Amino acid sequence: MGARLSPGGHADKRGREGNVGLHARALRPIPLPAVSTSAATATPAPAARAFSANDLAIIGVVIVWGTNYTVVKEALASIPALAFMSLRFTIAALAMGALLWAVEGWKPLPRKTFLKLTALGLVGNTVYQVCFIVGLAHTTAANSGMLTAVTPVLVAALGAMLGIDRLTRPLVVGLSLAVAGMLLVVSARGPNLGGATWMGDGLILAGCACWAVYTVGIRTVGTEVSALRITAISMLTGAPGVVLAGVPAVMKLDTANVGFNAWAGVVYSALVPLVLSYFIWGRTVQRVGSSRAALYNTGIPVVAALTAWAVRGEQPTLLQVLGAGLILTGVLLSRRK
Repeated sequence: MGARLSPGGHADKRGREGNVGLHARALRPIPLPAVSTSAATATPAPAARAFSANDLAIIGVVIVWGTNYTVVKEALASIPALAFMSLRFTIAALAMGALLWAVEGWKPLPRKTFLKLTALGLVGNTVYQVCFIVGLAHTTAANSGMLTAVTPVLVAALGAMLGIDRLTRPLVVGLSLAVAGMLLVVSARGPNLGGATWMGDGLILAGCACWAVYTVGIRTVGTEVSALRITAISMLTGAPGVVLAGVPAVMKLDTANVGFNAWAGVVYSALVPLVLSYFIWGRTVQRVGSSRAALYNTGIPVVAALTAWAVRGEQPTLLQVLGAGLILTGVLLSRRK
């Protein structure tokens, strides 16, 4: 029907509006039934974190610390444990102090920060080293390896309790698998927890607690202090107690019966597992968090077992292979966001 004409010959305005309305309603899209998004597209799996230089660095530390067991064991065949501890910490402290002076110079720290680093040095170096050296003398290597499996758990629990690190589901699942794998690796060597080793076992556990406090404590210092300065100050303040504890043993040391390999072991274990690796460890903890960094510690027994296989001919068992698989799975799962 056409528009009505007005007396002046023009189309009536209301007619035009009505026609426009009809056309608009005719062109209006017909609503379609809703489609379930779950049926249309699958929910994507959580993405994994990109493999970074921090991961490579912490893997390098794990390899160094894992192989260091064999190096130290060879050196301890001719050097008493306390003398070895004292000598290597003397070298490490001097080297770390020289490195800090050459790279950053000596800059005064706020009193509160310096006292915190001093406390971390006493806990993470003095008490930790004495507990482990004396503990190893009163327990078996298998026992110490099994007991150190609690370290990542202690780090994660302490970090979460203090509100420093957040425990995500992938991290908890990965940590659980990795610790279970670590227990399989070390249990293959036949741990024997009994009255004869209770003193050494207790000291090993105390050392694990000290390392957890040191690792989480690094995160509380803040990024305004460099990882090198944190490592150097904590080592320099913790070294005197370690060095003095071994002075009597050093005085009685018969150097004529110490071969080149043993001395090389002292120097290597001071410069690489202590100076270099402590620095990398502290920097990585600052960047990725204490819980995630501690998770990689579960790989140390795997590296130690592989090193013993290559150097001493100790072939890995099926339990150790299964344990290594669980550790690798746990680390990969923990990287999911």
